[in-house]
Amino acid sequence: MSDVAGGLGATRVFYDCIAEDYAAHFRDPLADRPLERALLGAYAELVGPAGTVADLGCGPGAVTAYLASLGLDVFGVDLSTSMLTVARRENPQLRFEQGSMLDLNLADGSLAGVVSWYSSVHTPEDELPSLFGEFHRVLAPGRHLLLAFQVGEEPRRLERPWGRPVTLDFLRRRPEQMAELLTAAGFILGSRTILEPDGLFSESVSQIPQAFLFAQKPTGAAAETA
Repeated sequence: MSDVAGGLGATRVFYDCIAEDYAAHFRDPLADRPLERALLGAYAELVGPAGTVADLGCGPGAVTAYLASLGLDVFGVDLSTSMLTVARRENPQLRFEQGSMLDLNLADGSLAGVVSWYSSVHTPEDELPSLFGEFHRVLAPGRHLLLAFQVGEEPRRLERPWGRPVTLDFLRRRPEQMAELLTAAGFILGSRTILEPDGLFSESVSQIPQAFLFAQKPTGAAAETA
């Protein structure tokens, strides 16, 4: 999934251990989430079919596949070998690569889009500037980032999911904090959407608000002063 709380190794081990359970439980994670589908659709329209999009922290590849169904040239990147095994099995027509979001094996300005769909949840707060700097580096000028995350102050510790002998912290963020960090990394914030935990746009009610930020890497003079 994403980069680390307690080390890349701990995150990789966690997701390697639960990959099959996770994929079975979240087989169609967008099925009852019309707002999230709409936001992904808006992002696909914004980016367009020209150029390549990276779904960073793609997990089992469901969102990667959805973006591809919207006409995007998209590939997935994930830290977990087992998650990538599931992603490649379920989506053999798509490309998936192993890697860390903090150190992408991609050229500067090589991407038309970056999607981080709940994949920054294990990145410690002091690593977020480096993470957003890496997103900025790989995006071409004028191109767009979509960042999704849970809203909150306190982390959630998940212990022994599906009875597996692993534990990991899931970090929640304040939207204004994330917006400030994106701006500091050189992005222009385009929109901020908060999904409240009332079930209006999801049949499976979440007790945690969800945030979705659209941001753009500037072009021309704006890029030089960012």
